[in-house]
Amino acid sequence: MKLPALILPLFSFTFALADDLRPAEIPLWSKGAPGSEARATEAEKIKDGDVSNVHNPSITPYIPTKDATGVAVIIAVGGGHTRLCLGDEGYALAEWLRDHGIAAFVLKYRLAREPGSTYTIQDHAMADTRRAIRLVRSRAAAWNLKSDHIGILGYSAGGELAAFSAMKSDSGDTKSADPIERASSRPDFQALIYPGTSGLFTVEKGMPPLFIVCGYDDRPDISKGMASLYLKYKEAGVKAELHIYSNTGHGFGYRAGMTTGFGDWPLRFREWLVDSKLIN
Repeated sequence: MKLPALILPLFSFTFALADDLRPAEIPLWSKGAPGSEARATEAEKIKDGDVSNVHNPSITPYIPTKDATGVAVIIAVGGGHTRLCLGDEGYALAEWLRDHGIAAFVLKYRLAREPGSTYTIQDHAMADTRRAIRLVRSRAAAWNLKSDHIGILGYSAGGELAAFSAMKSDSGDTKSADPIERASSRPDFQALIYPGTSGLFTVEKGMPPLFIVCGYDDRPDISKGMASLYLKYKEAGVKAELHIYSNTGHGFGYRAGMTTGFGDWPLRFREWLVDSKLIN
């Protein structure tokens, strides 16, 4: 449908206003990401609210101003590693978490499957993910966070990054001149929201506790894969909680005003944080 000419400026103003009100992004590396320094100032591309051409990865912080729990969540959005779906999978959830006392940090990571990309998931997207966890942990005191209550939540492609960060981490390099690199990259908990590549996920005793959400009508490798993953965590003795919503598929995300049962999954996530003794 073609919108009247008088309405178009209103839409443009609304989008611009939202950008103006959004917290300022914090680059993960002050001098550019390793391997991307020469492209750090290259403009990102925005189409229909999705972002691509990311060469200077960052986090956008949403810090509670009241009733803060000390818990922090890094949000890795989906997009098939070709784009970042920052709307229904990023900023909207970050606002909800902040308003419920949980600090949120929306991650922009480098895209391994964008046309012409020279990046890989394990070498670049995962470097960004681990760096985001380190950065938040290194500034825990400044943001009124508990350094052992910092987790990661990922949707779809971002869910892969969240799972991989829980599978492989380190305690930090105590000899590094960079204070961020001295911090641990291990998430204290993980939340996987309809993640892909579940066949590559491994489970070991001692891994961070897990919260899973997906839809019955999603691809079998996700809906069945998440059921299998839950059982692997059970067998390893790692606490896990699984929610499979019967009337949805892939990509339902979160946005304010959702009236469906699966639209309330953030409430289930917060309840899980309470039950897991991460929130008093």
